Amino acid sequence: MNWNALSERVLAGEGVTREEALAVLNAGDEELMGILDAAYRVRLHHCGREVRLHVLQNTKSGMCRENCAFCSQAIGAYSGVDRYGMQTVQELVAGAKEAHARQAVKYCMVTATRGPSTDELETVCEAVRQISQEVPIEICTSLGLLNDAQARQLAAAGVHRFNHNLETSRNYFPKVCQTHTYDDRIATVRAARAAGMEACCGGIIGMGETLQDRVDLAFELRSLEVEAIPVNFMDPRPGTPLADVEPLTPTECLRGLAMFRLVNPVSEIRVAGGREVNLRHLQPLALYAANSMFTEGYLTTAGRGAEDDINMIRDAGFVVASMAA
Repeated sequence: MNWNALSERVLAGEGVTREEALAVLNAGDEELMGILDAAYRVRLHHCGREVRLHVLQNTKSGMCRENCAFCSQAIGAYSGVDRYGMQTVQELVAGAKEAHARQAVKYCMVTATRGPSTDELETVCEAVRQISQEVPIEICTSLGLLNDAQARQLAAAGVHRFNHNLETSRNYFPKVCQTHTYDDRIATVRAARAAGMEACCGGIIGMGETLQDRVDLAFELRSLEVEAIPVNFMDPRPGTPLADVEPLTPTECLRGLAMFRLVNPVSEIRVAGGREVNLRHLQPLALYAANSMFTEGYLTTAGRGAEDDINMIRDAGFVVASMAA
């Protein structure tokens, strides 16, 4: 396939087809640089050379009653992760200040839960109100399933973006989770957007799904017009049903990122969980498709520190985004 011509069509406003997206994933490693160049041209046009740093705060850990097969905090997982209830407002505000000190432009508070209780929601909202007054940082929350009233409460408090990943395709989702449905997740994304928040919605590749499932996820996200897409790479957790899944290769991860960029050209594409263990020495190449990244870890797994990530961004010729920009 002529990858340069494909990127020209995307830049002209034409959407790639499912067949073309699948061709990206099926391409050989000898075509990788051409694919990354095509993705980079689209990324550069819509996002420039900036890389947005995001920091996660595990606000409630290891106490989820959902059975997502990939998650070390899910019911039935024997992973040894820390278990604690909702953090205090003061702890959440302190986390935002630490994120800002690490040059993050977005701070995301995450709870392991089906959905927030009344008290948990109010704790988050009060923290958001205080952070908005004290810290120059955008706020994202990831609190499980939301109804319309809860979404409006978060938006009124000042939440800029709500995260709720689809995780995989509609076809493969029942093999990953049975305690809620794909439509439950889509309803939450729509509730967040209807309340005035941006939608952060992505998934995980490498859970045993087919390449077609990855394409289907990318197109589902395009239909939802989500503003940000975190692309996670399966990092199997001991004690979970997917503990023995076959690992991804670095080049497979890079083709996946490029495919998500070409299918969703204007979205923020984030290289997310599992990047260190899956991309390994090829991490800098992810920036040619992705324009944001998590730093300082992923809830229950450690990641590289902000200093190393900032140096990588600069060494690769990119620019760390700031709130001032």
